[in-house]
Amino acid sequence: MKAIGLANFNSLSERGQMHLLFEVCSSTIWARRVLAAAPFRDADALYDRADRILAELPDAEIDAALDGHPRIGARADNPSSAREQARVADADDSVKAALAQKNREYEQRFGYVYLVCASGRSAEELLDILTDRLANDPVTERRVMRNELAKINRLRLERLLSEPT
Repeated sequence: MKAIGLANFNSLSERGQMHLLFEVCSSTIWARRVLAAAPFRDADALYDRADRILAELPDAEIDAALDGHPRIGARADNPSSAREQARVADADDSVKAALAQKNREYEQRFGYVYLVCASGRSAEELLDILTDRLANDPVTERRVMRNELAKINRLRLERLLSEPT
């Protein structure tokens, strides 16, 4: 996702804005509801709107948003995920294998992909977080996962709205 700045974002067609927001979060409902408040007077207005809409989404739509996130340690299928998980690529094979195993355990326990804001974190740190989160009850974990999704969305929006260089 290329940095374009808020003024350029606001000047795009609705279709162009939707495309960019869908790269941030793969929930079309989230993107449509965020855009309902466009144009945005400043970045904080967009961030606040995005956070509020995400918090209001039903679980089924959160699950749709998770579809846009590969497993931690798996091959990333989009540039944002690849950038966010960059430090995992260099991990030892044993750490990658442990991540793969714990990812499967997590998905069996909770029914969805392990989601964590991975930017700047090592594979070992992400494995430790995953191991800790496996001890959560389903209600607590759902809340944690939603918070992580909000962090990822915010990071991606900030990257999008940073001024082009």
